[in-house]
Amino acid sequence: MTYSGAVKVGGPADVHELADLMISKVAVGPMDNNAYLLRCRATGEQLLVDAAAEAATLLALIGDDGIAAVVTTHRHGDHWSALREVVDATGARTYAGREDAPGIPVPTDVLVDDGDTITVGRVTLTARHLVGHTPGSIALVYDDPHGHPHVFTGDCLFPGGVGNTHDDPAAFTSLLDGVEQKLFALPDESWVYPGHGKDTTLGAERPHLAEWRARGW
Repeated sequence: MTYSGAVKVGGPADVHELADLMISKVAVGPMDNNAYLLRCRATGEQLLVDAAAEAATLLALIGDDGIAAVVTTHRHGDHWSALREVVDATGARTYAGREDAPGIPVPTDVLVDDGDTITVGRVTLTARHLVGHTPGSIALVYDDPHGHPHVFTGDCLFPGGVGNTHDDPAAFTSLLDGVEQKLFALPDESWVYPGHGKDTTLGAERPHLAEWRARGW
């Protein structure tokens, strides 16, 4: 079945099958958050991006194989409300951006800086630190050796624009600069997995860059 990235709370996961990595996307919680389970096809090791809500749903998605790690993209509560239950059930190591970790009420085992790498089995993800939505938001880039990159953006980039910076012009400019410099350097085919809602590509969003900058937030 072709992956669409369209999921809804209470519905099944949608699975994006790549050559080396399987990405399962599920929607959870009252704010319709996306959580992503990444599974290395060679080793079976798994990593969860954002234990957002509904621990039972996430643990069912994880299954009996467990997970090695949970990466929290940023400190807002709708992205970690199930983190404690998931970590207690799986023993997974926790990762978060250095500046946001103090705002996450589950201890962070590994503090993540820009350019750091996180592995799941034989697959490597590169963290990009983006300032604006929160001080320590991170996006994760998987540069697929068999195709185009895949980017997990948290709340920093969505279809139609960058994330909410709460009417702070400086934060908006910082986020837009970071997204443009660190993410839009990737090719148009790069697939974007946001923290809420449908997926997109950098190519689909690239024409909006000048509009975002002119409009502000």
